[in-house]
Amino acid sequence: MKFSESERRILRALQQNGRTSNVELAQKVGLSESPCFRRVKQLEDTGVISSYAAIVDQRKLGLDVTAFVQVTLDQRSEPDTEAFLRAVELEDNIMECYATSGDYDFLLRVVAKNIDDFADISMRRILKFPGVKNIVSTFSLQTVKLSHVLPT
Repeated sequence: MKFSESERRILRALQQNGRTSNVELAQKVGLSESPCFRRVKQLEDTGVISSYAAIVDQRKLGLDVTAFVQVTLDQRSEPDTEAFLRAVELEDNIMECYATSGDYDFLLRVVAKNIDDFADISMRRILKFPGVKNIVSTFSLQTVKLSHVLPT
């Protein structure tokens, strides 16, 4: 999809602050209010802007541990994979899940209160998800970059 420079400016501005009013947004991107509103609405209607959300600091919620969990499934049958994905969707501590190529099938980003909480999540929950053969966990020691702003 090709975007105009105005649409790119709108996307950058809204990714930085989704609560920007239409008046502020129009001023920031150099459009009058009506065309700015129409373009935002079009970006929403076409699914380019899929939702608006508050970005919350996980540590301020007491979630001090971030782990990346490599998951290998026992069998790669469609029913097993679908059952695994349903379990992933239901687990609140799993923030992201990616199907991957390479030595494992999925990569999860998991948050937890502490290492004991993570041990419970991994051993009592993730390892018991349908089809899971093995998991390997790697812990984040420091967040170097965490961005929610996509390049436009």
